[in-house]
Amino acid sequence: MANQTLEKAKLIAYKGEAPDIEFMFNPTDISFSRTVNWSSNQGNRGTTLLPKVNFSGVEPYKFTLKQLLFDTYETKKSVMKEYVDKIKKGVETINGSPDQRPPVYILTWGTEYFYCVITSLTYTLNMFLNDGTPVRAMVDISLQEVDKNNMPGGKESASTGQDRTENPALGSSKSSQ
Repeated sequence: MANQTLEKAKLIAYKGEAPDIEFMFNPTDISFSRTVNWSSNQGNRGTTLLPKVNFSGVEPYKFTLKQLLFDTYETKKSVMKEYVDKIKKGVETINGSPDQRPPVYILTWGTEYFYCVITSLTYTLNMFLNDGTPVRAMVDISLQEVDKNNMPGGKESASTGQDRTENPALGSSKSSQ
């Protein structure tokens, strides 16, 4: 039997906006959820007296990576400096700039799952060296899917329709690439 390398789950920062986040131990499960929006008009009822519903769109997938363990006890290095500080960059603006947004990531684990942003981060430090250095953390990361063709904070829409017009305040509507 050939020796196979264990593929690690990662959050790869889009265009290097932040440090990549490689998990020390792969998640045991990933829970995905998506909401479909339906609207109803109370006055518009069918023969069963249920309101008529109309499809009004879908929400992005949301998912949580729970109880991710990071442990640096063997190396005696701070788990904050080695791992958690990199993860915290996902809930801060890019380069700490007030006019930027937090980074976008690509969740991968052998395959590409989603382009996403971190919507919530919770971490608990639960093991310390005698000098107070934290060496173990349990981390929960909540993520939300973003459209890779229409990234957050972009100046341009993904729309390419013929009726699209140029807005002088924003510059040309055509891509400058």
